[in-house]
Amino acid sequence: MRLNKIMASMLLVGATYAGHAQAVGFEPFVVDDIKVEGLQRVALGAALLNLPVKVGDELDPLLLQQSIRALYASSNFEDVQVSRDGNTLVVKVTERPTISSIVLDGNKDLKDEQLQESLDSSGVKVGEPLDRTILSEIEKGLQDFYFSVGKYNARVEAQVVNLPRNRVELKFQFKEGDAAEIHQINVVGNTIFADDELISQLELTDYVAWWDFFGDRRYQKQKLEGDLETLTSYYQDRGYIRFRVDSTQVAMTPNKMGLYVTINVDEGEQYSVKEVNLTGELLGKRELMEKLVPLEPGSTYNGAEVTFTEEMLSKFLGRYGYAYPEVTTYPEIDDETKEVTLNINVNPGKRVYVRNVEFTGNQVTKDEVLRREMRQMEGAWLNSRNVELSKERLNRLGFFETVESTTTPVPGSDDLVDVAYNVKEQPSGSFTFGVGYGTESKLSLQLGLSQSNFMGSGNSVGINVNTNSYSKSVNLSYRDPYFTKDGVSAGGNVYWSAFDADQFYLESYKNDSYGVAFDLSWPVNEYNRLGVGVGYRHNELSEVSPYQQVLKFYNIYADVNNPTTTLAFDNYELNANWTRSTLNRGMFPTAGNNQRLSGKMTVPGSDNQYFKLNFDTSFYYPLNRTHEWVFLTRGRLGYGNGYGTFDNGGVEHDQILPFWENFYAGGSTILRGFETNSVGPRAFYLTGDGTPCIPDPSGFPGCGLPGDPDTITVENGRSVGGNAIATLSAELIVPTPFLDEAYRNTVRTSLFVDAGNVWDTEFEYDSYRFLPQSEFDKLQDFSDPSRIRASYGLSVQWVSPMGPMVFSLAWPIKEYEGDRTEVFSFNIGRTF
Repeated sequence: MRLNKIMASMLLVGATYAGHAQAVGFEPFVVDDIKVEGLQRVALGAALLNLPVKVGDELDPLLLQQSIRALYASSNFEDVQVSRDGNTLVVKVTERPTISSIVLDGNKDLKDEQLQESLDSSGVKVGEPLDRTILSEIEKGLQDFYFSVGKYNARVEAQVVNLPRNRVELKFQFKEGDAAEIHQINVVGNTIFADDELISQLELTDYVAWWDFFGDRRYQKQKLEGDLETLTSYYQDRGYIRFRVDSTQVAMTPNKMGLYVTINVDEGEQYSVKEVNLTGELLGKRELMEKLVPLEPGSTYNGAEVTFTEEMLSKFLGRYGYAYPEVTTYPEIDDETKEVTLNINVNPGKRVYVRNVEFTGNQVTKDEVLRREMRQMEGAWLNSRNVELSKERLNRLGFFETVESTTTPVPGSDDLVDVAYNVKEQPSGSFTFGVGYGTESKLSLQLGLSQSNFMGSGNSVGINVNTNSYSKSVNLSYRDPYFTKDGVSAGGNVYWSAFDADQFYLESYKNDSYGVAFDLSWPVNEYNRLGVGVGYRHNELSEVSPYQQVLKFYNIYADVNNPTTTLAFDNYELNANWTRSTLNRGMFPTAGNNQRLSGKMTVPGSDNQYFKLNFDTSFYYPLNRTHEWVFLTRGRLGYGNGYGTFDNGGVEHDQILPFWENFYAGGSTILRGFETNSVGPRAFYLTGDGTPCIPDPSGFPGCGLPGDPDTITVENGRSVGGNAIATLSAELIVPTPFLDEAYRNTVRTSLFVDAGNVWDTEFEYDSYRFLPQSEFDKLQDFSDPSRIRASYGLSVQWVSPMGPMVFSLAWPIKEYEGDRTEVFSFNIGRTF
């Protein structure tokens, strides 16, 4: 911190002695006794210890001078007077007053904590003696700091208020004033690049648009120094290797509220690369190293590429255990031909081995959970890629808000290092009892234990009871990500749920289900895993509305003699999946990509024979080095259908995908801007003479209607989903305004565009042409995949103490008749 440096420099100020020696007519003498008068706080023994003269010593002028200096140097005394009484040395002292309190008044730019830390470093603390001689230096140092940030009217005054018993109150009075603003920035001497182009590269600015609430024209000396380096890099990256800044002038207006900044430059001429030579100790890897060099003869010289080359070669050597290589480029400049020969010298140094891998910050998570993610092993040579890969794996666990790694040389050894990982844990689960509300779930009650890092073991345990407007469920789950030491994961769950589709923006039906499932997964390599599983599920359907799509399902499975009774199904499931992830962290990643391909099917002989395939993918592209700006693309593809046949009352039917397994879109995560589950095929009913269809397994389209066919009418209902889905999202993740840096890893803001559709490949649109034209026109072709919906908006995600929260503002770009839209949506407890 610049302020700390200013205050620390004050300690170097030499002491000024206010005392004097009464040495008129002084002659050397042998000291028989020493008296110290005026002591209050300082013990007599401590004062005598500071004196270089002892009883029996001969006191001469030199020793007298040393004694006075020693007493002042002890920092205990403001005044020292020395006199002689016979052969007795009499020392009269005035102790420095003790600081009783420190008051800071008027400071806004500098926080109390910053000031107190700086004062402490200079010895100005409550309870310590006050050295008045450094107060003026402290005042000057603080004022210099204000001047460096453009506050030229700032004043700092240190006031000492005397209190009883030789105590003082030290008060610093600040008058900060307003910062001077830049009225104009001028670049002089440039002919190759225009003023506007160069000024746009600077952090300092003389213009702020009315809509830019975060911009300012405030002058800061540190920013100017950085801007000069930026200008130098800008020219050198374009071949102007001889560019230099000749001088800078900062002129102040008379009222000290405005500044004119002038930068004088000498551009020089553009140079090209003549040749690139790799020299030094190349470890027999010249060919590989040459491939890492992007610089080519004949190309324009580029300073950034030279730096990049040095970094890449250093990282390359780091993978082979050379932790501290020296890669230095020596340019040979030919001013006549305007060419540069780049001599890149490589000195790998000693190969370094890892002594210990250590962990700090994990208060809950056990060391073994972190250690099993390590790819940098103890005793092996230091591999920079393995160190970084280990860090990525810790981040992907989802247990930590941040993970940092440091490599420290072992004292007394030039070929050993310790690698330390410091983690900051974040909540990974909790015992919950609460009430929530969301635009999707409405009123909800929660009770349960959900812990993805159970007792710091890395295992996930869930005992959850949930109830809301559309669902009641109980789920017991357990997963061990390291069921074997080779990284084989094992898990299972037992569940029961009661689902009311009518309350979830779907066409009415109720589905009570229970089941059990087990699965195993194993790593193929660093980024890929395969998994398999088995399960049993029992479903009971009731109160199903007789819309046309569901009647097709009932025609296959309903009892011919009692078509409206409750249906029950027992299904045995097999599933398999492949996942690939290079994401840099589990929660709120900013780089890498993730893919998951999964499929499930019921085994032959199950009551329902069907399969489902899902593919999800996401790519994160950081747009700057700090990963504050990130471009995200996400996509999803899904398809399901039945296989085999089913005999019902002597009628053979093709199996179809059960309607409760349909895909849905719309809500706070998929196709935002549309109401939950509202995108895609909608239920429709046929009525004749006011009589609705009822299941009729003997035929299709599903029922016999009384009366004249010309009297059949169509009534549209809610969404019923489809057996195919395709969605695509593009998001720009941006820094969250007005948010403290400490919350950067728990809050995410993004601008997005969503597009996609849900459709039914088995919907036979043309089979309803028997309807009157006016009624047929009410139908939509739900088998058409080109009926794309799209929306755009703003999303904020927050990992709160209550659980993950998602807030979205969205507006449709493309919609179809009957679509239900919503601008604002939020939800609590959804996993991102």
